[in-house]
Amino acid sequence: MKVGVALNMLQKEGRSDAEVFAEHLALGDLAEPLGFDSLFALEHHFTGYAMSPAPTQLLSYYAGRTKRITLGTAVIVLPWHDPIRVAEQIALLDVMSGGRCVFGFGRGAASVEYAGFRIPMEEARARFVESAKIVVTALTNDSFEWDGEFFTIPRTSIRPRPISHPERRFYASSVSPESAEIMAKLGFGVLVIMQNEWPKAAQDIQRYQAISLSVGHAPRPPIILTNVSVADSRAEAHERATRYLARKWDSIDTHYHFSDGHLATVKGYEFYGGMAKTYSKMKDESFRKKATEFYVKIQVTGTPDDCIQQVAEIRRLTGVDHLVTEFGFGGMPHEEAELNMRLFADRVVPVLQRDPAFTGAVTIAGAPAAVSDTTTGVFAPA
Repeated sequence: MKVGVALNMLQKEGRSDAEVFAEHLALGDLAEPLGFDSLFALEHHFTGYAMSPAPTQLLSYYAGRTKRITLGTAVIVLPWHDPIRVAEQIALLDVMSGGRCVFGFGRGAASVEYAGFRIPMEEARARFVESAKIVVTALTNDSFEWDGEFFTIPRTSIRPRPISHPERRFYASSVSPESAEIMAKLGFGVLVIMQNEWPKAAQDIQRYQAISLSVGHAPRPPIILTNVSVADSRAEAHERATRYLARKWDSIDTHYHFSDGHLATVKGYEFYGGMAKTYSKMKDESFRKKATEFYVKIQVTGTPDDCIQQVAEIRRLTGVDHLVTEFGFGGMPHEEAELNMRLFADRVVPVLQRDPAFTGAVTIAGAPAAVSDTTTGVFAPA
């Protein structure tokens, strides 16, 4: 099983952006020496929610500082970009890294980011689908042309040409039912941010994989992203997870503005509009505590043995063979994030990588157990 690290540069009060960024770069520098298999960069803009506006640029930095680990995006938000530029950046990073990249794509949900890029949110789904097709076409063919709804491209070629068929290692995050079939037809895998009960996540993954099979593609195991809090004592790990994941609610609503309900009227984002009630209730401490406990429960937390058992259960339910972990979440002090990361690397990662229980493919038999109706219905994006 592969185990990776994701970097999420959340602003910290009293610290400059450059200082916060440097701390996360330091965590990134630890990934390869500590034995992790991959390093993932996010994409967000215009607020301090996650100060990582150019994931391929950030990964180019690590391409020159590493020799072995896979470099991944989680995710490139396609509607915000010219797909030709995305294809060029992917091809260049593929050459610079020697072909050791995977790429996740998404469509984003923050109106502040769409406004900053002057892209109507109502066009997000259609732009995502068309851009995904263009990127695959551009990387697959020596030259191509395109005449679509949003883009008309004369015959052109991406240079330098990629060296390792990166388009065969594409993943889509939070794929809607309407676009899932299109993404499956393109051969994309599924990338899941752990924000719901594990059996529910497994149902979503199985649904996507069934679509892949129906259109002639052998489904790949999913990539799953999760927060991790590991400590020698279960109580310490839980306390840390609770303290810093609780801080995520404010940062999420400051960035996405879910609580005002504005997304309910945006075509393609009606689901997100339904979260207004949930996020407006976060000011109530009892509800906030309940939401945080739910969120902690679905991450990987506890002693090293607890974490191993939890990953084993996630693997049993979903067939995951690449787990991407985040250690410095919620404005956690850098020293604590590093201790968190080092303990996981020392006591958990070797087991996940080498123990026979975590090697080989997992056959998912039937649907997972029914999901309870007692969840808070929270949504906590990366």
